[in-house]
Amino acid sequence: MTEPGEDQVQITVHQAVGGDGFFVELVERFYAGVADDPLLRPMYPEEELTGAKRRLALFLIQFWGGEPVYSEERGHPRLRMRHFPFRIGPAERDAWFRHMMASLNSLVEERDILPEAETAMRDYFQMAAEAMRNQD
Repeated sequence: MTEPGEDQVQITVHQAVGGDGFFVELVERFYAGVADDPLLRPMYPEEELTGAKRRLALFLIQFWGGEPVYSEERGHPRLRMRHFPFRIGPAERDAWFRHMMASLNSLVEERDILPEAETAMRDYFQMAAEAMRNQD
C-alpha cells in the first residue's frame, strides 16, 4: 500500500491506520457487540472477555504489520485449530462478520483511513469469517 504524495512510500495497514490503538479500539467495539450476541457470547467463557480482547488485538496488530507480540506469547496463530472446538456454522460466521464490519465501519467514519487499508481489512475479515466455519 502506498501513501499519497510525490514520493510514494510503502506502508503497512498497521501504519496506515495509525498503529496499535486502531486495532485495540476495533476489538473493543467488536466485543461490545459480541457481549450481547446470544449466538456468539456462549463461545467466550470469560465473564469480562478480557483475554479474548487482548488475543484478538495482538493478532490483528501483528497480522497487519505491527510488533509480533501475539506469536511471541502464543506461537503460530493456528486460527482454524484454535477455533475448531467451537461450532461455527453460517449463522455464527455471519454474526461474527456483522459485528466486525459494524466495528470497522464506525472507526472508518471517525478516522481518516486510507481506502486501500479499509478495503484490505474488509476483504480479510470476510475471508477469515468463512475460513473459521467448520459446520454447514
